[in-house]
Amino acid sequence: MIELGRLKIILVEAALETIPPSIASHPVVLKNAGKRGKSPHEILLDVSIHYHAMKKLPLKHKRGRPDIIHLSLLEALESPLNKTGRMEIYIHTIQGHAIFIDSSTRIPRNYNRFTGLMEQLFKEGEVPPGSEKPLLYIKTMPLDSLIKAIGAKGLILLSESCVQSSLDNVVGEALDNGFAIGIGGFPHGEFEEDTVKQAVKCYSIYRGPLATWIVVSRIIASAERLLGIL
Repeated sequence: MIELGRLKIILVEAALETIPPSIASHPVVLKNAGKRGKSPHEILLDVSIHYHAMKKLPLKHKRGRPDIIHLSLLEALESPLNKTGRMEIYIHTIQGHAIFIDSSTRIPRNYNRFTGLMEQLFKEGEVPPGSEKPLLYIKTMPLDSLIKAIGAKGLILLSESCVQSSLDNVVGEALDNGFAIGIGGFPHGEFEEDTVKQAVKCYSIYRGPLATWIVVSRIIASAERLLGIL
């Protein structure tokens, strides 16, 4: 059992963003925004709704999947690891925004409510707006600055293309050395070169691809075992 340690997770290159200006006037986007009574610039990009508008976007295969973040946060924030104060989770989006999340935050289980929450965060910069201690707040910063800001001594990336290792070895190394674990917050593809450069280690925990929220769940379960929580 590891006596000390606090697991830090970063959802890296997360597919969470508002509608890019380049497609804000697309008919699909305008129709969706009008239906919701919002400006096109205030709604989240979602491939299930905006697929036709996204066809010419750079890195379109890695964008427009807020559901990945929704499911991952539900897994993490409801876990015994988080409830005992032994976990921190952060988001670094594909557009370079860092999202800080208080461990007491209750993420809505309903996807539409989650979408509204994230849209408020992007618009206001924090949730609740004007709070002395917001539950969520967002800043524009590169990944290396986020790693430093959260007090991590380095980043372990998880990728199927890296050397294979067991869950407990990866999590144990992170806890022992104060490293954050970076998990891809996008549906397909590889990490960008700038992301890979920030990692001190890179491991694979399975022979093939896994959904982000599954990886989050397994990593947390391993930390709970190692820390004697479950």
